Amino acid sequence: MSVTFDELLDVKGAKCPMPLVKSRKAVNNLGVGQVLKVVATDRGSVADFQGWAKTAKNIELVAQEEGADNGDTVYVHYLRRTK
Repeated sequence: MSVTFDELLDVKGAKCPMPLVKSRKAVNNLGVGQVLKVVATDRGSVADFQGWAKTAKNIELVAQEEGADNGDTVYVHYLRRTK
């Protein structure tokens, strides 16, 4: 999958809840309509980002994907700021 993004946030190695905490701060620095790509190694981030997208009023979870980076499983989340 190829999603166009404006900013990249690398939170590999960070444990729950830090990927979400850092992403919230990064989203606030985006303009409306811009997309943040978040790369995490925390498996729990998949459900965390899905839950956040359901309750937040200023983001849309555009896509999620799983991949590999130097032998580690990575979870990639694309978030669009909506307000």
